[in-house]
Amino acid sequence: MLQSTEKLVATLVEPTFTQSSKTLRTNTTEVKTFAVGKNTTVTTSSKIENKNVSMDIDLIGIARNNHGAAAVALTSFTEMGSILKADFFHTINDTQKTMMSPILTASLPKTTNKTLTSPANFTIIHIKEADPQGQMSCVYWNGSAWLVDGCDVTHTNSTHTVCTCVHFSTFCLIMQTERPLEQDQTMELVNRILLPVGLGSLTLALLTFALCHKNTTVATPARLNLCASLLLAHLLFLLVQEFLHLIEPHKVICSVLSGVLQVLFLSSFAWMFLETIWLLHSVLRLRELRSAQNNGPHWGYQCLIGYGAPFTVVAISAGLVPEGYGSDSCWLKHEKGFVWSFLGPVCCILGMNTILFTIILILLRSALAKMQRANNKLTRTLVFKTLMQSVIIGTPWILGFFATKSKEVDIVFHVLNSQQGTFIFLLHCVLNQEVQRQYWNWFRKIRHANI
Repeated sequence: MLQSTEKLVATLVEPTFTQSSKTLRTNTTEVKTFAVGKNTTVTTSSKIENKNVSMDIDLIGIARNNHGAAAVALTSFTEMGSILKADFFHTINDTQKTMMSPILTASLPKTTNKTLTSPANFTIIHIKEADPQGQMSCVYWNGSAWLVDGCDVTHTNSTHTVCTCVHFSTFCLIMQTERPLEQDQTMELVNRILLPVGLGSLTLALLTFALCHKNTTVATPARLNLCASLLLAHLLFLLVQEFLHLIEPHKVICSVLSGVLQVLFLSSFAWMFLETIWLLHSVLRLRELRSAQNNGPHWGYQCLIGYGAPFTVVAISAGLVPEGYGSDSCWLKHEKGFVWSFLGPVCCILGMNTILFTIILILLRSALAKMQRANNKLTRTLVFKTLMQSVIIGTPWILGFFATKSKEVDIVFHVLNSQQGTFIFLLHCVLNQEVQRQYWNWFRKIRHANI
């Protein structure tokens, strides 16, 4: 295929007295040619650009060695990486190889003397997220394997790499990283057992809140929507990780899913914040606490904050940095600090929640003495449970700041995150006497119906 493509590329080049360029694009291939003649006005090095690569070459120097005329072609193959695989790059160390560029072919069609007068520079944009610990290698295809002879990495960063080569051939950029250990048993336990347990607990909590929605000491609209957002977020996360090998190659789908996950997780934090506002409003109206069903912001404003604000954050982030979505795990990329489009709002909400809880505790200190003992205990319980709920949801993501630096912290982060639903179910349902009585009533009704 490479030989037939090279013959096709040669047909694109036509003799010229000055200079000319041509472009040919298909779904899987892009060809750029540039030719100079004896009367060319080009005096410096020539630059040819394709979608993911640009090449700088001294075409004028080559033309001087070919009676004043020369041509260069740059071809990129987006799908050939599945044939000329990165594993054909054999190294002493048993590293994991990842293709970081399309397959590239540089040639000098219809040029007799093909000797390069100076090295050619290829500036390659990475097609996958670069590992900071990875080692980049500029390699060429010798017919059976990838070799590094004659090509060197002269510059690299998180987004692109410059390869300098003294000859033309078929090239690509390969990243070497340490092979990952076999699936950690703890992470396997989290994904296969703990996360489904958390999802089941969230489902039970959501059903309980829906059936007890008239009792605001059990369920508030904010709490119900918080559980719904968490349930959808954890369920989508579980499905994405389960089918990651099928989703990750489709970058658009992977990017969309990472955006949806960001919306759902931010929404859960927004509803957590709204429940704290509801609690503050209730504390300000302690005498009406038991009939505080209409306390807090209007339902429309709550939806605007709970769902509209997260969607706006993601829309702005996607508009400013669309390439920030769709990492190898279908989450947010770390390049340019893009992950802060999620962590930033989370820190902001946690900070505001801390301020609100401080205000609530100050107000309670002066108000509880004037209340009846029953209301006193009820208010303390509500404040404690709402505070614990914020800790349950916020603590794992605080650990997430350090998860990439320590395997142990990463495990704790995933375990706590997977059990958010379990903690919420225990806190608001199992340990709630009113819910216990309601469970017992439902159980008796079901038992009597089956008799």
